[in-house]
Amino acid sequence: MIVKPHMTQHELVDAEPMVSTSATVARKEAMDKRREVTVRRAAKRLLREHDREAWVDEVMLTDDVDWERLWELVHDHAVGGRLEKTFRTLQGRYERANPSLVRIRFDPESEFDCEPGEYITVHYQHVPRAYSVASSPNRDHMEICVRRVPGGRLSTQLCDRLSSGDEIGVRGPFSGEFVGGEFLLQERSERDVAFLATGTGVAPFKSMIDYAFEEGFDEYAGGKRNIWLFLGASWEDDLPYHREFRTLADERENFHYVPTLSRETTLSEWDGETAYTQYTFATYLDREKTAVAELPDDVRPFIDEEPKYDIDARIDPNNLELYACGINLMVYGIVSVAEAVGVPAKLIRGEGYG
Repeated sequence: MIVKPHMTQHELVDAEPMVSTSATVARKEAMDKRREVTVRRAAKRLLREHDREAWVDEVMLTDDVDWERLWELVHDHAVGGRLEKTFRTLQGRYERANPSLVRIRFDPESEFDCEPGEYITVHYQHVPRAYSVASSPNRDHMEICVRRVPGGRLSTQLCDRLSSGDEIGVRGPFSGEFVGGEFLLQERSERDVAFLATGTGVAPFKSMIDYAFEEGFDEYAGGKRNIWLFLGASWEDDLPYHREFRTLADERENFHYVPTLSRETTLSEWDGETAYTQYTFATYLDREKTAVAELPDDVRPFIDEEPKYDIDARIDPNNLELYACGINLMVYGIVSVAEAVGVPAKLIRGEGYG
């Protein structure tokens, strides 16, 4: 299967004759948090755990961290390996601009119909960029979620300057295409559904999942289809719509939400999944119905891992349709896993970026 690169959307948006309209921003909300205090606590704990108590007073200021002095000490004492890597991770989080993840809701001036999975281009201050629509087509408003890209011309403006009441331009909708069809929610069938995403790659799946439950796509021939969402990020507050997905999982017994975080344990007592999304997916496969020998070598050990979440269901790859969206590495990885265990290529849809 060929994954459609997300970045080519930017090359296509001005070439297609789609509807253009203006829209008024109704609401902008940060989804991530300032976590400087939490980082300071984690750094202090890390120093003490590694017998660097003497450094605490030197680098831990009253309301700041002297990172320059910390790196002088690390260099002078030849500290390296995992400890150095963890400190660099903490510094990166400490110095990150806030907000770095926002949801933007707006009201188009004219009627604007989108199917679940489609994307639009947003024009603000003469800069256009493509964003997947995160809201269900049944909503009166439209919504996107935006991750700040360092040096990004539009994402920085949307995070820092855009306010309620501002006017933006909207053009579209567009749908990604790849071998097998468009990146859209498919007609209901007897198969279960798995959505796999990293970061804001979950935006089109938010639209698809909400619409699926609103329109009964989670049912077929009188039975319930299991709907899975695997969502990966570095930090817990980097999970778009985390609260909404947890609530939906509590309300719908056939919706299974599996967040996985690669860095959160350095800051908190996170006890959920921590592996990359494609590995976490393997952990929830039904071992008896999976061709384990066909799994890539790096994935195979994860099928024997004990799942961290108490979910009374497992994935049968022979009865599954799968959607993946996010960073290219994850998308290509999960597509290869899905194809290896027997999910037909025509039932796998993926978009990658970055």
